[in-house]
Amino acid sequence: MVSQRMITRELISDLFESTRAKARWSIDDACLWGYFFTDTDRSKLLRAGADLEARGFRVVGIMDSTQDGEDPEALFLHVERVERHTVDSLLALNAELYAFAEKHDLGSYDGMDVGPAEATSK
Repeated sequence: MVSQRMITRELISDLFESTRAKARWSIDDACLWGYFFTDTDRSKLLRAGADLEARGFRVVGIMDSTQDGEDPEALFLHVERVERHTVDSLLALNAELYAFAEKHDLGSYDGMDVGPAEATSK
């Protein structure tokens, strides 16, 4: 059951604006986008990761909760892929990922992060 605060168009627009102002790379080019899902059941996250791999994402791993205030039982599935986004395309992908989390009965789709595409060569 997915229950979380939705990522709004305004939040995505703010992400693009602040990244343009602060980063030494262009968020308007192809970037390394990371996406995060949570659940307490590792096997559900593994199945979701396999499904996301079939959709062109790379599974980075499953991590334990490390921040204060988070459910200590929570696990995070981190996937990524290099892609180019606009505010609208990222908003649309987020809607798909919320639906994906619900379809797979995950605790949540927890959002995304972004970095320069060359970060994939590490």
